[in-house]
Amino acid sequence: MKKKTDFHRKTKETDIQGSLILAGKGLSDIQTGIGFLDHMLEIWSFHSGFDVRLTCKGDLQVCAHHSIEDIAIALGAAFLDALGDHKGITRYATVFLPMDETLTRTVVDISGRPFHVFKGSFGTEKIGDFPVEMTAHFFSSFALNAKLTLHQEILYGDNDHHRVESLFKGLGRALAQAVSVTSDKVPSSKGVL
Repeated sequence: MKKKTDFHRKTKETDIQGSLILAGKGLSDIQTGIGFLDHMLEIWSFHSGFDVRLTCKGDLQVCAHHSIEDIAIALGAAFLDALGDHKGITRYATVFLPMDETLTRTVVDISGRPFHVFKGSFGTEKIGDFPVEMTAHFFSSFALNAKLTLHQEILYGDNDHHRVESLFKGLGRALAQAVSVTSDKVPSSKGVL
């Protein structure tokens, strides 16, 4: 794995820059302009052990969609870059993450084959200024750009804040396990991911 990946994504809708360190300490400095997303990315950083620095200047006067999607794209691409040749990583992980009345399941395969399955629903339109419908879209955009297979399911729970937070924590924990180095080989019988 690389020690540090710097990233910058600029479009007509957003300007995102930052850095990602997979072998970090879970430290973060995140400013997206969307308070709840800042909170979710901070807990993702903490529970993954990744150091994340990220700023986003987006067209929030339109809506939060472009910023949320582009942040996920930038972080997914940075994650892929930081993995380098994937040599020695565990590759797979499964995490059940409880948060009060909520339980989610997150399963990852750092496979090089991007795919996202999401099973769950929400009852509210927004948490703060974060459109709840963007939750699955964030994870899908991240998985596609990180080139990983990601399955997520909300098994049960009533509070949408808890549901979303459990998903972010679960992904953080799963990725921490999946990127842990356990050998000196690429984790595939093909010899390549």
